[in-house]
Amino acid sequence: MADSTAGGPAPYDALLLLSFGGPEGPEEVVPFLENVTRGRGIPKERLVEVGQHYFLFGGVSPINAQNRELLAALRKDFAEHDLELPVYWGNRNWAPYLVDTLREIADDGHRRIAVLATSAYAGYSGCRQYRENLADALATLAAEGRPELTVDKLRHFYNHPGFVEPMIEATLAALAELPAEVRDSAELAFTTHSIPTAMAETSGAPDDPARGTPGGAYVAQHLDVAALIAAAVAEATGVAERPWQLVYQSRSGAPHIPWLEPDICDHLSDRQAAGAAAVVMVPIGFVSDHMEVKYDLDTEATNKAAELGLPVARAATVGADPRFTAAVRELLLERAAAERGQAVRRCALGSLGPSHDVCAVACCPNPRAPRPAAAQV
Repeated sequence: MADSTAGGPAPYDALLLLSFGGPEGPEEVVPFLENVTRGRGIPKERLVEVGQHYFLFGGVSPINAQNRELLAALRKDFAEHDLELPVYWGNRNWAPYLVDTLREIADDGHRRIAVLATSAYAGYSGCRQYRENLADALATLAAEGRPELTVDKLRHFYNHPGFVEPMIEATLAALAELPAEVRDSAELAFTTHSIPTAMAETSGAPDDPARGTPGGAYVAQHLDVAALIAAAVAEATGVAERPWQLVYQSRSGAPHIPWLEPDICDHLSDRQAAGAAAVVMVPIGFVSDHMEVKYDLDTEATNKAAELGLPVARAATVGADPRFTAAVRELLLERAAAERGQAVRRCALGSLGPSHDVCAVACCPNPRAPRPAAAQV
């Protein structure tokens, strides 16, 4: 097969970093949350209550600063590898808004755009909703009479070595933070965002065998990554029987709707009651240390562990690690080669193999009502 890192980025003439967005001051918190929850009928009083998580940090979400860091790292990596491709950044819920960024891209003369979403896994919120956002923004540009853009979303990168290897290193570093007397007996809790169980079960492509398993592709992909990290940690530490479990955080739905469980705080309580010596929280579901990591893990879960007298440590996310930025470059060049009709090598660890390039219409369906989505067949 051809080397997918050779041959340049054609047919792409720009890369778009597409993310969630977050407030950057107290006055932006409630308007931001209104954007996030638009159409769900949530009263403003409830949004103010939820906003307390942000107010604890001065009303500033860390996600925008982290995206700026990743943006700079991607541009640096591209320049160091003579990849002449501009990199733009747009958000779903806050400035810089996606539609504004696509206007800028169009006005700069670019027409074929590769898109990196800051979500590594299959699922409605992490994949299809971003593609719906792209479709909405492209429709707006078309209504304004701007030139037509073609956008292609890069494949899920949860099992790419450039994502997994930094997480292994971060887990080992977190273990080293624990007191020596509990280090070898510490358990691993791999954390990700909880989602409704109905949404989880329909995650992935219709022909993906994992879609028919409990939790669908969303859970299967997380379990595959967790197993990879746990095995690597066991090899590095010489502790072969270290318990681990996939757990969830950041539930935000109505109490009567089933969501993925157990919650990280409930898990810590259960493990303390079972006699666990310590727990390392490994946020494999997140690319950067944004608010749901800083509050749900570093604040809420860490405080819960302190109440229980249970030693905990938290592994870092990949952020702008050079191995991750290199992985983005490889994913871009791999997809470009495929679009040129070349056979390519696709890097993937674990048992599930590389994800698909193009989503099917029935991938990760909208749980409320069908909506147009970009980057699909």
